[in-house]
Amino acid sequence: MKGIVIILMRALAVVITSYVIPGVQVENFLTAIAVAVVLGILNTLIRPLLVLLTLPITVLTFGLFTLVINTLLIYFTSVLVPGFKVDSFLTAFFFGIVLSITNWFLNTLTR
Repeated sequence: MKGIVIILMRALAVVITSYVIPGVQVENFLTAIAVAVVLGILNTLIRPLLVLLTLPITVLTFGLFTLVINTLLIYFTSVLVPGFKVDSFLTAFFFGIVLSITNWFLNTLTR
């Protein structure tokens, strides 16, 4: 039950962020749920591998390269999920930052 609530909160964060960032379209709430699930799976399975492979560059940039990894995962999610469209790499970058802030805010509200 707790997992379903977390997915719904992340989907709500996707919808809110899509209204804030121009260039991101989410067709409906079901698409936002799919984005939350796919992004969660990518962050769980692929992100650690990407962080490990890019560790030297991440160390040189003091961890800022993880923002690029996050952007790539969001962009890849837009390719995988129909109804979720991100216009550009820069849009995905800002979407990732605002999505993280929105998720943090919603998590603090529910604790």
